[in-house]
Amino acid sequence: METNAIKKEGLSKRNNSHAIKHFFSEYGVFLALALLVIIISALNPSFLTLDNTMNLLRQVSINAILAIGMTYVILSRGIDLSVGSILAFSGIIAASFAGADSANMFLAITLGVGSGLLLGLINGFTIAKFKVTPFIVTLGMMAVARGFTFIYSDGQPISNLDTNFLFIGSGQLAGIPFPVWVTIILFVIFNIILYKTPFGRHIYAIGGNEIAAIISGIKVNRAIIGIYGIMGLLAGVAGVILTSRVSAGLPQAGTAYELDAIAAVVIGGTSLMGGRGRLWGSLVGAIIIGVLNNGLDLLGVSSYWQQVIKGCIIVFAVMMDRKRV
Repeated sequence: METNAIKKEGLSKRNNSHAIKHFFSEYGVFLALALLVIIISALNPSFLTLDNTMNLLRQVSINAILAIGMTYVILSRGIDLSVGSILAFSGIIAASFAGADSANMFLAITLGVGSGLLLGLINGFTIAKFKVTPFIVTLGMMAVARGFTFIYSDGQPISNLDTNFLFIGSGQLAGIPFPVWVTIILFVIFNIILYKTPFGRHIYAIGGNEIAAIISGIKVNRAIIGIYGIMGLLAGVAGVILTSRVSAGLPQAGTAYELDAIAAVVIGGTSLMGGRGRLWGSLVGAIIIGVLNNGLDLLGVSSYWQQVIKGCIIVFAVMMDRKRV
């Protein structure tokens, strides 16, 4: 009897320990966000003002959109280092057709987003058909897209954009910044795709075990092309929004944006080993990165130290991911 009681007590402790670990694994990112907000608002009360909150949401929207696509990529056990350069190229293309003198809104948005989609599809096709690792392919595209951006703009910003185009990045709808509405719509669409369609299930399968996915009949090459095409598409959307927000197409735009996107996804709980993660976690991760950037700016922390802090957070998040595997 005593032995059975001891066994039951040990089993109960293990179950409680497992439940606690599961809770922090699933919802720890929300606790981290809440703690970060509490600390920053205590150090600087202006952090929670309405103006700063709206500004924060507008800033977060760019990285959140990139993080949606990066989640797809990392779930498939890939990586995309070219999103910042694709964003810049898409923004320059959009700006060149959105001038105040001869603006064509539809053409500017279509070509801007379409150019991002095209470069993303090239990434996916190269990875899928030639079996080159995503790291190398997207590293090459990072240089190629940035080079084309400088060639197309002759290294100069493209400004004097149409006021209607500027609404995309700077306008408000029902008191909420327009980029936030775009982010919400994209999140809903790609959340449905990921969890309610065969394509979404294929992404998880490929990331979990690509060989098993091939054996089970999944058209892996087609899925990979689609995944990187989506990443390029969303980088194009982010490029159009950023160009509108800063009122100019900047050839140097998007530098190191891929790092923030990857950080948001990893912080949100998506495994770099692929096959495990949730889209809402990446969204919260993007908010955490935005809160951190905004809060450190308000606290007067040097941008150099901000890079150090973000780098440490990325490494810590990866270490936590390794412990969960």
